[in-house]
Order: sequence, then C-alpha cells, then structure tokens
Amino acid sequence: MEPQTHTSDNNNSYSGQASLALIGQRFQALRIWPVVEKEVQIAQKVRQHRPLDKLLDLFITLLAGGVGVVEVNTRVRPDQVVQRSFGRQACAEQSTISDTLDACTIGNVAQLRTALGAIMQQHSRSMRHDPTRGLLRLDVDMMGLPTNRQGEGVCKGYFGTHRAHRGRQIGRVVASDYDEIVAERLYDGARQLERSLPELVEAAEQVLQLDQALGTTRPNGLICRENTLVCVDAGGGSDCDIDWLLARRYWVLTKVHSWQRARRLARSVSHWYIDPKQPQRQVGWPTLPHHYLTPTRQLSLDWVDERGKHHYAALVSNLSDEQLCHLLGRPTIPDAAHVAPWLMLHAYDTRGGGVETQNRADQQGLGLAHRHKRSFAAQEMLMLLTHLAHNFVIWMRDELAATDVRFTHYGVKRMVRDVFQIDGRVIFDDHGHMTTIELNPRHALAAAVQAAFPLVMDEM
Repeated sequence: MEPQTHTSDNNNSYSGQASLALIGQRFQALRIWPVVEKEVQIAQKVRQHRPLDKLLDLFITLLAGGVGVVEVNTRVRPDQVVQRSFGRQACAEQSTISDTLDACTIGNVAQLRTALGAIMQQHSRSMRHDPTRGLLRLDVDMMGLPTNRQGEGVCKGYFGTHRAHRGRQIGRVVASDYDEIVAERLYDGARQLERSLPELVEAAEQVLQLDQALGTTRPNGLICRENTLVCVDAGGGSDCDIDWLLARRYWVLTKVHSWQRARRLARSVSHWYIDPKQPQRQVGWPTLPHHYLTPTRQLSLDWVDERGKHHYAALVSNLSDEQLCHLLGRPTIPDAAHVAPWLMLHAYDTRGGGVETQNRADQQGLGLAHRHKRSFAAQEMLMLLTHLAHNFVIWMRDELAATDVRFTHYGVKRMVRDVFQIDGRVIFDDHGHMTTIELNPRHALAAAVQAAFPLVMDEM
C-alpha cells in the first residue's frame, strides 16, 4: 500500500510513514543536508523549488523505498508529514526532479563528492576506528549496472550472468566492519577493477584522511595506511596493483589476477591440505613464490568442478597469523602448523560478506540498479545520492542497535522496508509545529523506534 496522510483536524494527522518522520527529524538534527547545500551549486532556473530541494525530495524517496524517480509522486508528495520532518513544505513533481538531474554537470558531481566526504568525516564510524582493536578493513570491488537503454558510458562489458551485456560499472570502497561506503566512482561498462584500483583507493584515502607517516595513529586519532587492510578479488590482483598497495604501506589480502601465475605456483606445492569446509578444495604453500615489492605469503588453491576439471588460484597477503586470527575472530593462533593455510583462505572467504553484501543491499533496498539516466553526470548524481542514503540508513541502524540489539544485523533493505514504514499519528500545535509522533503500538518495532528517536521539536 502506498504511503498516505489523512487529516482528521488541523492539528492531528495520520501517516503511513510516521517512523520515517522521526528519522527525518534526526536527519535535520545531524545537519547533513546543509553540508550538501554549501558545496553543490546547480545552474538551473528556479520556478517553484530550488534544484537542491528537488534532490532532497529524491533522497527522501530513496528512504521511503522508492525504486524509480517517478515514485516521488506516490511516496513523498502525498505525505506532508514526511515532507515537513525533512524540512520541506512541499514536494516537487517527479518530472522536474528528472530535469534537475539532467541539468547536473561533472562539476556538480565533484561538488557532491566533496560534500559526502565532509559528511563522512563528521558522522562516520570508520573515521573513528580504533587501531588498537585491529585493522580497518576496506573491500574494493566493481558492481555492474546492466541496462538496455542508450546513454553516455553505456557499452558492452562484464555483468555476470545478466542477459543484458551493456551498461555501466560502479567502483566501490566499503568499510566492511561498519557497512559504510567510503568512496564510489561511476565508469563505462567496459571498465574493470584492474584499471580502477589506484583511483578508488586514493579516493578512499582522501575521505578517510589516511596518513603516509609511520606510527600507530596520527595526533588527531585517525588511522594511518599501515593500520588499514585492503581486500580485493582477482580483478585487483595484478603485480602492479599489489606492488602499488605494498609501496603505500597497506596490508593486503587479494587473489592473483593471472591464471598462468596461479598454475605455476600450484606446480611448486609439495604438500596439499584438504579444506574441511569444502572437501573438493585443497590448499598448499608454493615452494617457489613470486617476489613482490615487500615480503608476502602466497597460498595456492586447487579445486575440482562438477566435470572433474581442476582449477587453480593463488592468494597473496602480507598479514601475519596473529592478524589473520583477529580478522577471523579467533582468540589464539592454532598450534598445529598444518592449520595455518586455512587462516588466509578463510579470511579471504569472508570478503564476500562485506562489499558484495552491501552491493546487494543497495540493489534490493535502495533500488540502485533500477534507475538509469542518459547523461553520465546525472547517473553519477543518482549513484551519489544512493551512497548518502546507504550510509545514513546504516547510521540510523547503529543508533537503533545501541538501544535494542535486535537491530544489530539489520541491513539496508530491512531498515527501509520494516523500520521506516511504521504508520502512526502526528500531532501539530497551533503554529504547525510537530509536537508528538505516536507510532502504531501494534507494530512489533514501534516501541524500539520510538525510544531510539524521540521527537525533536519542529521549530521551522
């Protein structure tokens, strides 16, 4: 059922998204959108709504579960309570929002990136990571946006098993321990990680303000590169990419890009160990490892497919056994020497639970893969608004989890679908200010959400 607002009298309204109104109050209290307004200047004639007001309407639609821009008209425009809670007195029509996106330039994209970096530095948990509790883990990956439409940067590329082999690519850096997106870039459909890794890592460095200097922490308490682990799949496992990361003093966990190198390393393994989790897979230490810029450990993998054919891969890391144990949540290092290979293998296996999970969350919860614009800049503005929505949802999840552990493992989809869609009654005073938001007491999550987000008086 689409959200709606029913008014019984001048001071009492019903909203199908009353919990989102509470979230909107929290959004205003955090002063997030003023950072965007300070940085982004879109050259477009103002008739009824300013360009940034229309982008805010689209942002609210994302939080309301809207998939396409057209859903602004059905999810936000009818609900004046939600509009007011985010500081809006009215909502723009979806076609004018699309026009604003089309008016955006590459310069506006750069401005919005700057704003997102400033917002991250103010509110991000990964910015405040404590190095004494372990390394900050950054997962870097590419995500395809397949489409049958024409547009700038839409071309043939790798999109997994999707039937449409045309589209664009998104490069992402995710702080997996905190479920936060640190940096994103939009590329043409043929772009792959091997050509994008340095740019993505440097973008994350700028946001996180990573320091080149040696030492545990900087004077301001932020992390350094030597306190950061970069995890990538084989797309970022070329020799030049690995040496580039090692030269910048990162800890590295990756898979070798070259299948020929992986086969050569496997041939030098003197003893193989069967994986207890996947019996069709075995691992071993190569006796003739490849020499990188700094010392690394390399692990060969050999597995058999359904047809009985052998496949080979190789992992590369400069992590110690102690660091791998901490990454896996194990209290001590196993005494048996033959167990050591599983540390690196299983640590790499956990990578899929980070960046791939967040990619899927944004596709399912925020409709990232369903919005396509012909203009490259417009598409990137859409991507960055989704980026902001993702991180804001995660921050709200963390605030909820601080008062109720049930929310600890909630993802973006469950937050948008279950937490932000609780109906309720909203009471205004004679001046039109919100005084009370009463969530439906029959909803299983209403009491927890009400306790975590007490209403901030509307003084607009």
